[in-house]
Amino acid sequence: WETCWFKVELSIPLAWVGREVHFVWESDGEGMVWRDAQPVQGLTKEGEKTSYILTSSLKETDPHSLTLYVELACNGLFGAGKGSMIAPPDPDRRFTLSKAELVVFNRDVYELLVDLEILLDMAQLLGEENQRSFQALYTANQMVNVCDVMDPSTFPAARDLAAAIFSQRNGESQHTIHAVGHCHIDSAWLWPYEETIRKCARSWVTVVRLMECNPELTFACSQLRLISVLWQAQQFEWVRSWYPGLYRQIQDFVAKGQFVPVGGTWVEMDGNLPSGESMVRQFLQGQRFFQEQFGRICSEFWLPDTFGYSAQLPQLMCGCGIRRFLTQKLSWNLVNTFPHHTFFWEGIDGSRVLTHFPPGDSYGMHGRVEEMLKTVKNNKDKGRVNHSALLFGFGDGGGGPTQKMLDRMKRMSDTDGLPRVQISTPDRLFSVLEKESSQLCTWVGELFLELHNGTYTTQAQIKKGNRECERILHDVEVLSTLAVARDGAFQYPASQLQRLWRLLLLNQFHDVLPGSCIQLVVEDALQYYAEIRRAGARLQEEAVQSLCRELLEPKAGSTESTLVLNTLPWERTEVISRTGPAGTETLALVTVPSMGYALVREPLLPPQPVAVRKQEDGSIAMENGVIAVCLDMMGHLTSLRLVDSERESVPDGCYANQFALFDDVPLYWDAWDVMDYHLETRKPVTTLLKPLEITLAGGLRGSASFSLQIGESSTLTQEIILDATCPYLRFLTQVEWKEAHKFLKVEFPVQVRSTNATYEIQFGHLQRPTHWNTSWDWARFEVWAHKWLDLSEHGFGVALLNDCKYGASAHGNVLSLSL
Repeated sequence: WETCWFKVELSIPLAWVGREVHFVWESDGEGMVWRDAQPVQGLTKEGEKTSYILTSSLKETDPHSLTLYVELACNGLFGAGKGSMIAPPDPDRRFTLSKAELVVFNRDVYELLVDLEILLDMAQLLGEENQRSFQALYTANQMVNVCDVMDPSTFPAARDLAAAIFSQRNGESQHTIHAVGHCHIDSAWLWPYEETIRKCARSWVTVVRLMECNPELTFACSQLRLISVLWQAQQFEWVRSWYPGLYRQIQDFVAKGQFVPVGGTWVEMDGNLPSGESMVRQFLQGQRFFQEQFGRICSEFWLPDTFGYSAQLPQLMCGCGIRRFLTQKLSWNLVNTFPHHTFFWEGIDGSRVLTHFPPGDSYGMHGRVEEMLKTVKNNKDKGRVNHSALLFGFGDGGGGPTQKMLDRMKRMSDTDGLPRVQISTPDRLFSVLEKESSQLCTWVGELFLELHNGTYTTQAQIKKGNRECERILHDVEVLSTLAVARDGAFQYPASQLQRLWRLLLLNQFHDVLPGSCIQLVVEDALQYYAEIRRAGARLQEEAVQSLCRELLEPKAGSTESTLVLNTLPWERTEVISRTGPAGTETLALVTVPSMGYALVREPLLPPQPVAVRKQEDGSIAMENGVIAVCLDMMGHLTSLRLVDSERESVPDGCYANQFALFDDVPLYWDAWDVMDYHLETRKPVTTLLKPLEITLAGGLRGSASFSLQIGESSTLTQEIILDATCPYLRFLTQVEWKEAHKFLKVEFPVQVRSTNATYEIQFGHLQRPTHWNTSWDWARFEVWAHKWLDLSEHGFGVALLNDCKYGASAHGNVLSLSL
């Protein structure tokens, strides 16, 4: 991502008057042409952007000498790796400038070639049973006969032959394709956040140039607010100081209806892992941005490239003024073909949104005949609706649409034998679909992507940072709100919280939170989490000081006390650790009201203290009057029962808290995927480094710890804790992970029989089968959950909770958490 600047001095020959003149630039690295201190053209070889049009017809009065600057980045469209598209950056990779030329562009020859391309594609793709394929073939043959490449005066006659074919119209029943310009840009992926700023500028300035020549072009931009995402903390004005001219041009084209902001969220976030509150903030911040910048909120949720879609999303969309949804990622399913392209999607509360998957199964089409025919042929809802979307343009900084794409589609606007193609907008498409929606089917529940299941677990520190920061921001907001309610002089930290939320939302982008990004991005993300933790702790301290100032001031003669706050909406009785007068940690059992605080002087006495006993065989038993557990020397949970019912949770002969190591060698997407065949490589972790020993002997808390070796060189240390009055057992686990292409899980077989397990999702829960009866069932061999998964039958169940994990599964009677 180093940058080189080239000063280019051009002298256009006088003999070229009347000709179209281009500046041609071909390089491995992405570039930007600057003229008169303004960006004027993006350059990306992979995006077919290798020239800047100096003039469409050179006049004698035009300047024939001018100076340009080319900003060249040492990265290609997909970063700076070598060997494969998803290779990590290679510091030794070199980038080459292969061509810098001043050329005359022959527009007549170009138009002739586009005509021939369309005709030949029709001849090849419409099939022998279709007379139009023969008409196209014979027309192309006639054009070759008529055209003398050395005599430009023969070109018009050849073009007239093609125009005659293209002007033959369709019948009224023909399918209509709504073509929308598009340039999907990942906020960070194979490049860091900072490079995305330049990718956006290169792409959008290219789109603006194209709009100047093609007033019919529409461009759906779902990442327009990306610039403000990256820079909002340093004031939005900074953006305008970087690309002020470009920003003004974009605003002009937004006003004209050509540059169409879509999306509805702050970034194109992961569709599974953010909490319910985080998803609400994605919509809140996104819709607020649209309202402030463009005077309206977004009516479409635009999320073409994320790794599955939570069943809670329809309710969240409807609550944020959105009833239309576009994506295409489920076309990547590895096992089952999704049965619809246009349908109603129903969430867990019954909310429904009109959903469209472009039937071409892509968000980066090129406007070719083949893509139009695929869009119609592939459409799963033929007969129900007669309109569909086609998104065209090079993504990820490739500059979006090209002139050739537009010229292809102009020839296909209403040509017999091909679907109608019209340049359109998302609003026009969805408005037509809404009118045709009476026969549409409804899909209930999650849209599960049968691929990229490894993204629920990849990059454990990012997953932990996300969950912790979501909790921190929740606590700061609760305590700050209570402080305002109690003391009107307290200043609610709205601007600081917005800055921290936007950092968190940025990290929830669909290649960052899933962990499918390069190390540079991971380092940036972890820095943002550290900033949220640091600033969040300060804001929390300020709120507590205001809320409980009098309680925190020591009074003469009063006994030592501890202030304990509860930011959850139910009363809690728990064992806490507090620092005593001598600086030592002491335990106390406390009860704190819902969303409140308590001043603890004399801690409660438990109705029954925790009893810890070591058995002759080295196993350890713990009991607190609510549950009783037994652990063997390896740390396995061999017994877990409710004291009142005597109901045993662990089946005879089985071990819960069993760590297992699997091979993790996916077919291609290394950081993204874990394949079903990994389950065949299961190896229980059996190498004991330190056997189970009692670490706390009971009373308010009992605990035991042990250590294991995992694989060749990794270690695991775990402390198993039972607190007084507590209905659950805690496992504090630390892993020093040094393995490659391995997958660590912990398993809990339970004595419960149910065909469905329940998983927490955003603001609710979801049931998934515990069997693999169908291909739809076994394709979900690895799923995602938030803080818990549960297996229950009538009157009894066992739940597995976590504080920083997302990957999970429940097969048969085994609950498994991916570590």
